[in-house]
Amino acid sequence: MSREAESPTEGPGGPLVVGVDSSTQSTKALVVDVASGAILASGTAPHTVTGGAGRETDPEQWWDALGAALRACGPPAGRAAAISIAGQQHGLVTLDRAGRPVRPALLWNDVRSARRSEWLIGRLGGAEACAERIGSVPGPAFTVAKWAWLAEHEPEAVRATAAVRLPHDYLTERLTGRGTTDRGDASGTGWWAASTEAYDEEVLELVGLSPALLPEVIRPREAAGTLRAATGLPLARGILVAAGTGDNAAAALGLGLRPGDPPVLSLGTSGTAFAVSAHRPADPTGTVAGFADTCGDWLPLTCTLNCTLAVDRFAALLGRDREAVEAGGDVVVLPFLDGERTPHAPHASGLLYGLRHDTSPGQVLQAAYDGAVYSLLAALDRVTDGEPRDGVTAPAITHDGGVGSASPLLLIGGGARGTAWRDTVRRLSGRAVQVPDAREPVALGAAAQAAGLLTGEDPAAVARRWDTARGPVLAALPVDQAALDRLGSVLTDGDALFRRPDGDPSRRPGTQPAARASNRGSHR
Repeated sequence: MSREAESPTEGPGGPLVVGVDSSTQSTKALVVDVASGAILASGTAPHTVTGGAGRETDPEQWWDALGAALRACGPPAGRAAAISIAGQQHGLVTLDRAGRPVRPALLWNDVRSARRSEWLIGRLGGAEACAERIGSVPGPAFTVAKWAWLAEHEPEAVRATAAVRLPHDYLTERLTGRGTTDRGDASGTGWWAASTEAYDEEVLELVGLSPALLPEVIRPREAAGTLRAATGLPLARGILVAAGTGDNAAAALGLGLRPGDPPVLSLGTSGTAFAVSAHRPADPTGTVAGFADTCGDWLPLTCTLNCTLAVDRFAALLGRDREAVEAGGDVVVLPFLDGERTPHAPHASGLLYGLRHDTSPGQVLQAAYDGAVYSLLAALDRVTDGEPRDGVTAPAITHDGGVGSASPLLLIGGGARGTAWRDTVRRLSGRAVQVPDAREPVALGAAAQAAGLLTGEDPAAVARRWDTARGPVLAALPVDQAALDRLGSVLTDGDALFRRPDGDPSRRPGTQPAARASNRGSHR
């Protein structure tokens, strides 16, 4: 699909594109030169997330933030020939017949849906059957569990819903007027089956969701449409709008990842570990989500709910700068402040163990970093086709071809800019890390997707041409085996506490849920 835009679209080296990252707490827009990959302008605008029992945002905030971020880009945005939206995964957006939100969106990190996910896993024949069929075991983060929760607790909202969208779908539809999604983001819903690459009608029937309410899943490298008139955005009417995707798939695209490339650790509000694979994943333990990527391959991914935001909270409680860590001591912190998804413990809270009179605040803060990084590294070997292990806690970290292999880990996200984060990953993994100079891989991935529409190139090849993964490599550090052993021991011993469903008197500490799935998606 092509159409001439109504204003000039040439930059210094050729056409311009806009890549957008609509994340949990803000929206970022980049104007990128297609020929060189140079970022000519950028803009950012915040949005808010509710606290309390749930995590919600009014989708209108995303639209307003998109406009503000584009306006902050100035005149270059108006010269763009194409735009693509990447957004936080899993969020449930419910729209009425006029296209207005019925209620605030339920975000990826809202774990009120935990019991409904367990119910669904049971109805579908258990975790192994789910992994083979859907590609993932649909944990609380998945959109299908959120819809089931909404149907149980707010049936009036369900009755008022005429369309169900993901966050990036909502923004793309407001640009084009057409309800679309892509295979990458659809694969994180739980109602799109990786085995068939189509919506699963049995799953939809189980949760009472009509397929007529869902967007069309368009093919890789297909346009969602063109920008319609009267959007109020500082863009030229009629420019191409790409399919868009979820944030993790966009990050992989923005780094130009191919099957066999080193895995990525993304340190943001949540932490994720992922790689691109030519083989469809199906992890029955639920540790690895079998997501699709944007180009026709797959994106095995594991995610922790608590990453930079949780560690920053510890720094604030201790009254210290986030970099003011100190070595030494035997204290252990498991910073599960919002429940956790790797390991699967949606009702967990943070745990501080091993305090002594001589424990310093800096040692506690370092322990918070250790706890956040440990869960990601403990699942990394499964992401990279390592041997799955049984057990209810995160697997032990290995250094013989899994986490400890020779190639450097790519480190992205806000945490990748922090010395304490970098050093903690190196010390617990025994592995070198490479930190790309490009600071916005999600928005760059969206821009590469938009560029591919204009040039006919594979979008991942566009990102490689832009050399987006270029950056310094930091050497490995000796493995801190004592810290790994302490973390593994406390995680195992605290399992009964983590699995207690708060507020449910029928469940007691130590009671195991019906299923221990922990699939993740993103998010930052």
